[in-house]
Amino acid sequence: QVQLVESGGGLVQAGGSLRLSCATSGRTTAHYHMGWFRQAPGKEREFVASIPWSGSATYYSDSVKGRFTISRDSAKNTVYLQMNSLTSGDTAIYYCVADANWSGTVAAGYDYWGQGTQVTVSS
Repeated sequence: QVQLVESGGGLVQAGGSLRLSCATSGRTTAHYHMGWFRQAPGKEREFVASIPWSGSATYYSDSVKGRFTISRDSAKNTVYLQMNSLTSGDTAIYYCVADANWSGTVAAGYDYWGQGTQVTVSS
């Protein structure tokens, strides 16, 4: 089993920044692919960013590309999402995900999900 715990969410003004962290525990996740999804009120869950276990590449949705950066520190079993230039459209619950198989942007492909952390951007 893999446990994922997100932190770093909160209330920020438009144009501001936040950094989300996802600490993993349980089975070693050094060779797990990781990612972030989000869900805004009344909307479907959507892909935000993902990173393979090697950290050799990163993938982003068009809506966050150029503003968000996903990274991982395998020694600390932690994945980060640096979010800059936040807008009200980024308000959502952000979920950290993990899987041993590469699922890219497909939510159903990730076996492990965190509880989520709320990000609220005030305009």
